[in-house]
Amino acid sequence: MKRIVYFILLFMASVGCYAQQTVNNILQDFEKPASESVLVVSHRADWRNAPENSLQAIQNCIDMGVDMVEIDLNKTKDGQLIVMHDRTLNRTTNGKGMASDYTLDQIKKLVLKNGAGCKTRHKVPTFEEVMLLCKGKVMVNVDKGYDYFKEAYAILEKTGTVNQCVMKSDHPYEKVVEENGEVLEKMVFMPVVNLNKKGAEKIIDDYLKNLKPVAFELVFKDDSPEVLRLIKKVKDCGAKIFINTLWPELCGGHDDDRAVELKEPEESWGWVINQGAKLIQTDRPALLLDYLRVNRLHK
Repeated sequence: MKRIVYFILLFMASVGCYAQQTVNNILQDFEKPASESVLVVSHRADWRNAPENSLQAIQNCIDMGVDMVEIDLNKTKDGQLIVMHDRTLNRTTNGKGMASDYTLDQIKKLVLKNGAGCKTRHKVPTFEEVMLLCKGKVMVNVDKGYDYFKEAYAILEKTGTVNQCVMKSDHPYEKVVEENGEVLEKMVFMPVVNLNKKGAEKIIDDYLKNLKPVAFELVFKDDSPEVLRLIKKVKDCGAKIFINTLWPELCGGHDDDRAVELKEPEESWGWVINQGAKLIQTDRPALLLDYLRVNRLHK
């Protein structure tokens, strides 16, 4: 009996340790080489266990020790930024139609659906509510949100969270600086580059020359020699590498399901890490954290 109690207390202590991670700790780990520390980015937060983009899904990620949560932005009829992936309400709430046709008060009367399409008690959060929840605890990656770049920055300023939010876009440098130049260098910005598209190397070179981003999100449908060359080029230039393992077409077939369902983690997460990935975006955050901890790549 004493032995069982001991292991329960040990487990509780370890969970508490993971939950106490702070943004400062995450930023310190970000500066370490990818060979020593890999950060976990959870896609739409913990959507398998709570409604996607919900406060509960984000809190789950904070509790398990995730380093960064990925969210999406939308805008209401009265100009409020909410956290929602789709332009319409149909899939993720019990409402119908465009989110932009509803005021915030009207949207707050709706409830979110879970992954099975069933109604829950959870409400659609605003971007401000999300940033206040995350403040000091976890980094935030805004995926679908480029259209609200300046408005998002205003909320980050208001909440004191500018240093822990990453904005991103797959637009070339010239377009981004033209549209958002006055706030671009005040924020953490990450270019997204599809390595299989014509002109990918020029996009990389332009960003390296003009902005020197701390990280690039690299997307690739295969692991051809040309793709590997471009990944190495980014790594050798000193920028961190962010890779999505959500589905095969984003990472050359080295995806989450290969790790979990095919039981080939070394051909999935291991391969990505061997390419120098510092940040891995996943739909399996708990399992990826376990894998990294076993390999001494995460606390």
